[in-house]
Amino acid sequence: MKQSLITSFVRLFGRVPEVVSQAPGRIEFIGNHTDYNGGVVMGVALDKTVMVALAKRTDRKLIFASAKSGEKIAVDLDDLKKQEREYNWVNYPLGVFKYLIEAGLKADCGFDMLDCSNLPAGAGLSSSAAIELASAFAMAKLYDFQADLKTLVRIGRKCENHFVGMPCGILDQGVSGFGKKDGIVFIDCLTEDFSTYPLPSNCKFWLFNSTKKHALVDGLYAERHSECMQASKVLSEGGESRPLRSFNVDDLEAVKDKLSDVVYRRAKHVIEENDRVMKAKELLLAGDICGVGKLLNASHESSRKLFENSCEELDFLVDTVSTMKGVYGARLSGGGFGGAVMALTDESFSQEDADKVSEIYEQKFGKKPMVFTCASGDGAKVI
Repeated sequence: MKQSLITSFVRLFGRVPEVVSQAPGRIEFIGNHTDYNGGVVMGVALDKTVMVALAKRTDRKLIFASAKSGEKIAVDLDDLKKQEREYNWVNYPLGVFKYLIEAGLKADCGFDMLDCSNLPAGAGLSSSAAIELASAFAMAKLYDFQADLKTLVRIGRKCENHFVGMPCGILDQGVSGFGKKDGIVFIDCLTEDFSTYPLPSNCKFWLFNSTKKHALVDGLYAERHSECMQASKVLSEGGESRPLRSFNVDDLEAVKDKLSDVVYRRAKHVIEENDRVMKAKELLLAGDICGVGKLLNASHESSRKLFENSCEELDFLVDTVSTMKGVYGARLSGGGFGGAVMALTDESFSQEDADKVSEIYEQKFGKKPMVFTCASGDGAKVI
């Protein structure tokens, strides 16, 4: 992919790039919507990536090019404002650049930029975080800006929250940055501590992309975020504001009468999901993969019934794949409202089994899901 990107860059800009970097997509293993509630979460960086190429210009223009269409969008270095909706794809690297400058990066000239990806769009694998981290690494290298990995991860999240406009936590950027091949990333989102644990060698990940594209910025994600903040406010009443991670189910039951049914169920999901993540960490370290699988199934049931960020397609995929041999557990992976289901399987689960799930899904919905297996990969880096 790197050589193809360089070839396209030369064709579009007439010279070779000075920097090429990449960052992986991620699987949210368990910990659904816990991150922006100060909770804990586990994720796996993939061997599928977004790659970016940059070269300095002699003027103060930033030129962003699309590998798909060849379209070029020009932005003035002195006017780093959010782009209109049809050019929303520019806002991910543009916001990262804006916040890198705020963090101290010195840029006396602009750049040309081109990106490419082998991540399937709309599958809940966080291509947005991957472009943010790949951009951050490339821009820091291009302008010789020294920043540690946690700083770049935080800048990626800041871009997503305040420039793009999605109130996500640090899961996606954290896993894309701190991922390790054959490892699973554990994040304490309150303290922003990152640690990596080995993945069992006999496990495989299968992704079933429902092909129902989710657009998280368009209301539903923000709505869930708002509901969680409402619950947090009530639970914190009479004291300093604390995130949902700070409370247990007994605390929630004590204020149930002060919450709407919807807000209560959102908070119950988050509080119990945090407990599931901590238990999954224990079981992984103990080698109890069957127990981990049961927690994945329980996580999806909670997303389905309490948080209501699943959909008919995702529920059907989880229910179908869970009946197959060799499957430990399955759940939606990502923000929800579409996207993909992750199945954790042993080595006996085959492409034939995956094709069978695909056929059953097609009979129900008249379209085939995108199905692929993937391996873990390393985090963002200059290549």
